[in-house]
Amino acid sequence: MKHKIKRYFPLLLLIGLIACQEENRKVIPDVSEISVDLTVDRFEKALFSLDTSQLESALAQLEQQYPAFSEVFFNQVLGSKNPQVAPQGHVEYVRGFLSHPGLIHLYDTTSQLYNNISDIEEELEQAMQFYQYYFPMSELPHFTTFISEYSIAAFIYGDQALAIGLDFFLGEKYPYYKYNPQNPNFSDYMVRTYNRDHLVSKAIQPLIEDHVGQPPGERLLDLMIHNGKKLYIRDLLLPYAQDTVLLEMTPVQVQWLKDNEFNLWSHFVGNDLLYSSEFRKIRKLIDYSPTGPSDMPEETPGRAGNWMGFQIVKRYMQRNPNTSIQSLIDLRDSQRLLDESKFRPKR
Repeated sequence: MKHKIKRYFPLLLLIGLIACQEENRKVIPDVSEISVDLTVDRFEKALFSLDTSQLESALAQLEQQYPAFSEVFFNQVLGSKNPQVAPQGHVEYVRGFLSHPGLIHLYDTTSQLYNNISDIEEELEQAMQFYQYYFPMSELPHFTTFISEYSIAAFIYGDQALAIGLDFFLGEKYPYYKYNPQNPNFSDYMVRTYNRDHLVSKAIQPLIEDHVGQPPGERLLDLMIHNGKKLYIRDLLLPYAQDTVLLEMTPVQVQWLKDNEFNLWSHFVGNDLLYSSEFRKIRKLIDYSPTGPSDMPEETPGRAGNWMGFQIVKRYMQRNPNTSIQSLIDLRDSQRLLDESKFRPKR
């Protein structure tokens, strides 16, 4: 009997390893036959090409050409139609915007980096093919690029349209900090992702957030499962993206999370964090931060809880392969999702 155990154990081990590899393998559907009519409007080019000697009529034509985006841009982003922001009036405020040396330099820099966006369009088109595959009942968005002097990176407007602020993707060496050193959005760990590689991943985030909605609760478990769903969907729409882009972390940080999955989970459980809704204690685990909480190793990256939620959601979907993405979104009982995932962190 002992001889038989010794003889068959390697085979059983091999079967186990193969099963584990199959379980962790990412399945990417073939979307090559899905037709996507991608539209990207270059609003910043049209705006900075206006004839300022006849600005009033030129602006009217621009607003007629881009009615939905112009309404949002001039009313909410730029504020040129808000008398409190622009007491001199819409036309004169826009004139000042177009003639300001800093804005001219910003536009020139953006134009140099993004004059040709064929690679971005290809990546967006592929993402929308996967979007059509996973959300067949949803209307495909069209895209508009703009600059606003660092007010917002991406947002949804009108009927399922996505706007991309190109001035948030000028590269990690661009001196963002000079414009507002106190702005946390310009911290080094944030600016590191303000580049071309991260553009599409960040641009589609509002679309994903629109589908997922608000978190079901304020506990760490609720927040990290909620954010884990968003990461899971982003991974589905960008299946060829690097983990560093998907998670917006450095390679060292991603590897640290993989190597310390068990210790991270043990910390959450052992310190009663999973069911804590004390935002002060859990903020760095689910919100942007250069590092994790002070009671964790200094190598812990910020948003480590979101990564753990991502692992739980992946495990749940592996165990429930017939679950649609909409059903995953609709499952708002975080405890049930955790229980049914049978999640066990790797040691």
